[in-house]
Amino acid sequence: MIEERELRAWLRLSRMELPVRAAGALIERFGGPEAVFEASEAELESVEQLNSRGRERILGPVPAVVDRDLRLLDELGVTLLPITSDDYPASLKQIYDPPVVLYCRGKIVEPDKLSIAIVGSRKASVYGRSVAERIARDLAARGLTVVSGGARGIDTSAHKGALGAGGRTIAFLGCGVDVVYPAENKALFEQISENGAVASEFPLGSTPEPWRFPPRNRLISAMSIGVLVCQSPERSGALITASYAGEHGKDIYALPGNVDDQRNAGCHKLIRDGARLVTCAQDILEDLGIVDVEEKDGQLPLLQPDSLSDSERKIVALLSLEPVHVDTIIEKSGMPAPLVSGTLTILEMKSIVKRVPGNAYVRSL
Repeated sequence: MIEERELRAWLRLSRMELPVRAAGALIERFGGPEAVFEASEAELESVEQLNSRGRERILGPVPAVVDRDLRLLDELGVTLLPITSDDYPASLKQIYDPPVVLYCRGKIVEPDKLSIAIVGSRKASVYGRSVAERIARDLAARGLTVVSGGARGIDTSAHKGALGAGGRTIAFLGCGVDVVYPAENKALFEQISENGAVASEFPLGSTPEPWRFPPRNRLISAMSIGVLVCQSPERSGALITASYAGEHGKDIYALPGNVDDQRNAGCHKLIRDGARLVTCAQDILEDLGIVDVEEKDGQLPLLQPDSLSDSERKIVALLSLEPVHVDTIIEKSGMPAPLVSGTLTILEMKSIVKRVPGNAYVRSL
């Protein structure tokens, strides 16, 4: 439980809306937000990611809105997850630019580390929406969490599909978690917060301005072990999410569609560039090595170790019955940290490796 003084400091730092890397560098340098605001100008100048404007804002008075934010957290049931918290999603910490705070309505829990992102056009066709909903439903029915962005079109269908199966879903917003955008999704967001989480890195009350959505897309990718683009023109936010997935070392899937409909052009480009073509949830389940079993209430899917990817084999070869710290795995494998994190998650769900105290792993098979 965060004490009120520290919580106020996190809210104040969030209100600065500093560049993500600058905010992260401040926490790394000073250890916490209270120490940041107690630092002298000379000490702040030692943080090279922080420019003069950022220093001025930190040295300035406490914004009056912080008191309102503190009250709204309680009134709206919003949880603030600082990057230093044990409850902060581990998968987000693995990317180059994790947000220093995350606002959540609902909860992000341990099983959510086995998530698939489903994204696509806001102006999706009936075909795109129906397939997205069906795939999300089938993935959620087998225990996977569905991650998307809460927008019209494909995002909305993906969330509805997961909820329809009684599964979990997470929506990362390009605005504050207390701002309902689009307005027609108010009831949907309430359902999501009860069966997953509505999350955002942006302060309460932040409006859905265009510049906020590309950063939001990196969190959708980071939270997932794979990204499915269901329908997308050649220029869209969904392709930005897919681009982040490539940077994060995540699997990219794409749904083919009518070649005469430009809403499918982005997916076809992804397939030409090497994305895995999928037509149903089973394609994704098989690619992940998940056996299609009878659905069982409250259980995660069963995975089998009979088919390992190159990255999985490389990591398994580094492990034994003696714990190996994740940093050592990253160093010895020569693989990017996000790829190692995602691969370990899959191997853990396949019961091939086991996580032990101290952020270390051992072979379990």
